[in-house]
Amino acid sequence: MQVAQFTFNEFSENTYVLFDETKQCAIVDPGCYKASEQEELTRFIKDHGLTPTMLINTHCHIDHILGNAFVANKYNIPLYMHQQELETYEGTSRWAQLFGMVIEEIPSNRIYLNEGDEVAFGNIKLQVLFTPGHSVASLSFYEANTQQLISGDVLFYQSIGRTDLPGGNFDTLIQSIKTKLFTLPNETVVYSGHGPKTTIGTEKSTNPFLM
Repeated sequence: MQVAQFTFNEFSENTYVLFDETKQCAIVDPGCYKASEQEELTRFIKDHGLTPTMLINTHCHIDHILGNAFVANKYNIPLYMHQQELETYEGTSRWAQLFGMVIEEIPSNRIYLNEGDEVAFGNIKLQVLFTPGHSVASLSFYEANTQQLISGDVLFYQSIGRTDLPGGNFDTLIQSIKTKLFTLPNETVVYSGHGPKTTIGTEKSTNPFLM
């Protein structure tokens, strides 16, 4: 699995395009809000000859869903998310007003994911991990063959997701990390919702919140 990272919007959110040799791809947490950001994403997809087959949300805080409607409409693809994140999503209009933004309607073509599900496109199979704590029903996605993890805002380089937003809970977040993410191989590369990538081994041994 190849991973392309883009940093979008005023929250410096990481958007990911996952793809392989089949050229099928998934777009994860599209934060592209400005026209220039949307163009950057679509240009990459076009230049690499990729065919988007699905849109995935790790969770539905405002910075991770700003480009959802654009991507869903542009490529006519379904949104994969946890059903319990719908309330979070619906609440983003209030946050958008605070930042002078406009949130388009939630894509109606939705497929709900749960712990133990598998998301497949091309030759890629992503294992769905239920990792709440930063939000009420955050999901992480693990690709076993290449040992790569999309963690959303659950785990960061030298940090963890904040828990002071609606749906957040510190103890739940720590449990999610230790029981779900830290059971993965130490070599697993972690792609977070903000900041640089890291590894499970690095965070086990050096993350001040988890030692």
